[in-house]
Amino acid sequence: MDRNQYPHTIFIVCGTQAEKSDRNSVMVVKMSNLTKTLKENTSESDEDDNDDDEEEEDTKPEFESVSLKHIGGINRIRSTVINDRKIAATWSDTGKVHIWDLSRLLHAVNDSSVMATYVRNQESPKPLFTFNGHMNEGFAMDWSPTVPGMLATGDCSKNIHIWKPNETEWVVDQRPYVGHTSSVEDIQWSPNEQSVFTSCSVDRSIRVWDIRAMPSKACMLTETDAHTSDVNVVSWNKHEPFLISGGDDGYIKVWDLRQLSKQTPVASFKHHHSSITSVQWHHIDSSVFAAAGADNQITLWDLAVEKDDEENKEQTANNNKNNQLENLPDQLLFIHMGQTDIKEVHWHRQIPGLLISTALSGFNIFKTISA
Repeated sequence: MDRNQYPHTIFIVCGTQAEKSDRNSVMVVKMSNLTKTLKENTSESDEDDNDDDEEEEDTKPEFESVSLKHIGGINRIRSTVINDRKIAATWSDTGKVHIWDLSRLLHAVNDSSVMATYVRNQESPKPLFTFNGHMNEGFAMDWSPTVPGMLATGDCSKNIHIWKPNETEWVVDQRPYVGHTSSVEDIQWSPNEQSVFTSCSVDRSIRVWDIRAMPSKACMLTETDAHTSDVNVVSWNKHEPFLISGGDDGYIKVWDLRQLSKQTPVASFKHHHSSITSVQWHHIDSSVFAAAGADNQITLWDLAVEKDDEENKEQTANNNKNNQLENLPDQLLFIHMGQTDIKEVHWHRQIPGLLISTALSGFNIFKTISA
């Protein structure tokens, strides 16, 4: 379902990283009355100014949030839907992984009377399930898009565990999937194959696993030196057999799973000046992806872009006037700046072209003019 009509309303689930362990929260945020950015008005008329004030009031975005208590800073949070229930999993810096039912929180941000009761009674739902089996904290986490409720988590001690739901809770295989030699940084399930997922690590490798095999033998493909340093993030294309990876070396690399044994990416981009912190393929346009870096940039890319001879001549002429453009890759569509310490960027699944980013300085919700 595409939502093209303004104003927009979106919901976000997020987690905090407070200095004190017992001061952390899982938050459900409702952002509504989101409109296009207003053009600057140059009129000096008092009547126009009054009209503008009323218009600005009408188009002012609204922000509502509700939270539950969470012990430990939240390293990562991921949400899913299971039997119409909105569920979230959190990776805590205490080394525990929790699963939460967000239903009550969503009711509260949608209904002022429910919100009043929630706040008055100081409600804070408890976890549906908690796993203590990881030997260390972690960051890697992903819900399966093909098997509702199946979860993979990876920790800083190189271990990966698979969670499978039953009628009342989750069963976690205590045997870890072992292959990485250092911290597992990110995990992504295949969008098409129920038993397959990929992971990346501080050990510089990308691995592809099949959980139909024994955990000790489940690693089917390995890209040993995918980057020259830590591999921080991976994303699996929903339409093509491609992975994107981003590393501490600042490179974004595109891998063809059919040629992973060749140890060579099909594309490699070096635009960011620091570590890549987030990558995500567009869920519909198979050639488009977004990336974020520790250099406080978010970039949008399209692998399908190729300039013809006339465009190359024009670009060369422009580059002679502006050397800053000279080394920009043709596939780089857009650069978004203004945030500090960007952690994640995600495409909205229903609003075409809309991106949501989270950073130390807060959230940005934006859509490029071409989207």
